[in-house]
Amino acid sequence: MEQTTIATRPESRPPTAAHQRGAPAHALILAGGEGLRALPVTRALFGDDRPKQFCALVGREPLLVQAQRRASLVVPPSRTMLVLTRRHEPYYRGLVYGIPASSLVIQPSNRGTAAAVLYGLLRIARRTPSAPVVILPSDHWVSDEAVFMAHAAAAIGIVRAHSTAIVLLGVAPTRPEREYGWIEPSAPIEEVWSDLHGVARFVEKPDPARALDLQQSGTSYWNTSVVAGQAEALLFLFAMAQPGMVDAFLQVWPKLGTPAEAEAMERLYESIPASDFSRDILAPQPGSLSVLGVTGVTWEDIGNPERLLAAQRRAPRRAYRPPSTSSAAS
Repeated sequence: MEQTTIATRPESRPPTAAHQRGAPAHALILAGGEGLRALPVTRALFGDDRPKQFCALVGREPLLVQAQRRASLVVPPSRTMLVLTRRHEPYYRGLVYGIPASSLVIQPSNRGTAAAVLYGLLRIARRTPSAPVVILPSDHWVSDEAVFMAHAAAAIGIVRAHSTAIVLLGVAPTRPEREYGWIEPSAPIEEVWSDLHGVARFVEKPDPARALDLQQSGTSYWNTSVVAGQAEALLFLFAMAQPGMVDAFLQVWPKLGTPAEAEAMERLYESIPASDFSRDILAPQPGSLSVLGVTGVTWEDIGNPERLLAAQRRAPRRAYRPPSTSSAAS
């Protein structure tokens, strides 16, 4: 990467107008998962099998609403897409009321996060292939949304300056967590941004000794699965890792945005296997990625009852308010 002038910590200065030039940024919120590990909690609270992203588990807002609010700090709702799964419609119907159909990516079934991301990226790329895209899971909690999303804005700024960059957000671990994915960084890329490193490798669900080593290293990160990159660069990453999946989606590319899209996607999703964005797309290609360290926040993936309780102990109570429909900075 060539030298640039944005070498500063994201919390110390927001992206300037120069960093915002170019194609408008988009956000892709992943909300199509089943939330199986948290199902005992959500079933006890609501009496049904609604996935955790549609539940108010930390504070009084559903996790999806929290994710929408975070996204609105860097991308306006008009350029935010929600990736959902059709059979969850009874649970999300009230949460997406008023959102235009063009901002909803409704999967016919759940085939994992890789298919969800690819479907959303192709929708965005049809309009603006050079657009920076920030991918956000909908089942996380952060202690300070403004600080966390300042780092996401910094990642978007890096992507604007370096069109092939793909930036992950990593947070410093607070315990030797075995259920999280970890990122081991390589050399710093200080000429681009402070706290930006290359990625040496991913470690998924390490054993206890390995998790302790990763925490004690003082350099490894928890993988937040928040990723920023240009739509074209992310699609190229997919093509390198899963060319068969990309070819299958491209067969229905002409039907995206037409009345034939739903039927075409129904047939496609019947034919593709489940796959994971982090495991099957990102992890095999660490040399194509960078990781930006997030500081000043506590972060949890609400994946099981223990992590839910940890987040609940830290989260302030707040009244539920629907996401704002006002524009945000791109």
